[in-house]
Amino acid sequence: MDLLLWRHAEAEDGEDDMKRRLTERGEKQARVMAKWIREHQPRDLRIIASPAVRTRQTAEALKMPFETVRKIAPEACVSELIAASNWPAASGSVLIIGHQPSLGRMASLLLAGYESDWTIKKGALWWLSNRTRQGETQTVLRAVIPAEFLD
Repeated sequence: MDLLLWRHAEAEDGEDDMKRRLTERGEKQARVMAKWIREHQPRDLRIIASPAVRTRQTAEALKMPFETVRKIAPEACVSELIAASNWPAASGSVLIIGHQPSLGRMASLLLAGYESDWTIKKGALWWLSNRTRQGETQTVLRAVIPAEFLD
């Protein structure tokens, strides 16, 4: 299984966290990363996004169908992200468009074996794969791509 973790692009400040919109810079970050994802996407890609406006705007840059999943909203815990993505058992691949700190904590758990406050930059993509080698399950970090590298 491939799991792509995409943190929403840069958003405006605001009182209502769920209604914050992307900034002009955030819209550009979303467009360049979406273009890269479309060009390199794994097969059978299921896309899930938080219901927050900024994550839905980030997802819309892909110009592909996506699901909005309430359980991966800004306050989500890692277990909710794992359940939503069905890691590592899902057939095909899953792209989660979400938030800090849950995305960073999920990356930490899958790669280091414990939750820690790792940071995924706004607009950045982390691509992980699950595989079995000699009977041992492994998580492989395939790519970490900040949006500014694609400008």
